[in-house]
Amino acid sequence: MRSAGLRASADAGLEAQIKSTIAESKVVVYSKSWCPFCQRTKGLFDQLGVEYTAIELDEVADGPAIQEALLGLTQQRTVPNVFVGGNHIGGNDDTMRAAQSGKLQEMLK
Repeated sequence: MRSAGLRASADAGLEAQIKSTIAESKVVVYSKSWCPFCQRTKGLFDQLGVEYTAIELDEVADGPAIQEALLGLTQQRTVPNVFVGGNHIGGNDDTMRAAQSGKLQEMLK
């Protein structure tokens, strides 16, 4: 039981860290450096000339735990996991659809 409590507090700490990161940056992409979908999403922001914060979950020590905390926050298990203006957009397909519809550009203003 005690380890479950420690896990819950660790998750709460990571969720707070994620929320802080999202609040500090206009665009945040939780990513994995080798993921082609992540590369496409980051490429879209590069093409649009939009600065973003990329957290490469395969390059940080607590990456798996952060990904688990993201699942709790967003109900999304996969990367990229994209936030714009503090709002969860979704993954690559969601981000590309938002760009094609003009919704993403509106959110970036």
